[in-house]
Amino acid sequence: MKTSNKDIDLSLVKRAKAGDLRAYDLLVLKYQARLISTAYKFVKDRHIAEDIAQESFIKSFKSLSAFREDSTFYTWIYRITVNTAKNFLVSKKRRDELLQTELSKEGDYFLESVTIDNPEDLLNASELKNIILTSINQLGEDTKTAFSLREFEGLSYEEIADIIGCPVGTVRSRIFRGREVIDDAIKKYRYGIGTKKSKVKK
Repeated sequence: MKTSNKDIDLSLVKRAKAGDLRAYDLLVLKYQARLISTAYKFVKDRHIAEDIAQESFIKSFKSLSAFREDSTFYTWIYRITVNTAKNFLVSKKRRDELLQTELSKEGDYFLESVTIDNPEDLLNASELKNIILTSINQLGEDTKTAFSLREFEGLSYEEIADIIGCPVGTVRSRIFRGREVIDDAIKKYRYGIGTKKSKVKK
């Protein structure tokens, strides 16, 4: 009589519960590709999907004692993977919302530092804020981190260097680059507004 797939998995699970790590490795090899594919359907990113699959295997291994032997192993770990992927998306949404809130505050901060020459500039404050936020978002990740820690958290160059793990000189260069990008965006915006005004007068 041919042994069923369920029985093979159950045998491996029992061996894993008894401390046979190689038995669990065989389950990982057997279902890894399928779980990565499952996770990918949710997150649409291959590397993240691989991380989710790995996390799901770790969770299932730690919870092997809770596995009911009348269940199917794949169905069990499939549910763990789906829940892990969904939790990732929820956390990502919260992180994105928090980031947008912080960036919005950063935009307000920069608007406060911009000199308003005339009442018409106030009417364009919202547009200028969006330009500033876009410029900050377009900074490289390392530059944006150093720039934000300095400008919005008020940390010293030395403190930032310790956090990021790079020389103080590198931190200074990144912050200078960030300021340069923001200043350039503001100048281009103001030049554009000035050009529009000139055309209207003509």
